[in-house]
Amino acid sequence: MQGFVQAMQTQAHTQVALQAQLEAQAQVPAPQADHGGPSIMERFKRMSPPSFKGESDPLLAESWMREIEKIFRAIRCAEDDKVILATYML
Repeated sequence: MQGFVQAMQTQAHTQVALQAQLEAQAQVPAPQADHGGPSIMERFKRMSPPSFKGESDPLLAESWMREIEKIFRAIRCAEDDKVILATYML
């Protein structure tokens, strides 16, 4: 039973984090001019990010977030871009 309670708390934290990302996205400034290289979206897509399918299992949501964060580190993604890219995969 305690594991279930902990899982529900984790799910609530995940939902709060996703909501914060969505709210932050509304405040993201317009993209900067292209400097000739691939866009952050192109680099992100090349990494084959998993889509979030709205699973109710908080462990699956956490696993999805870890995979997305791993890609962010690999492509050296700016904080503002993380919100845009993560919400793209929702």
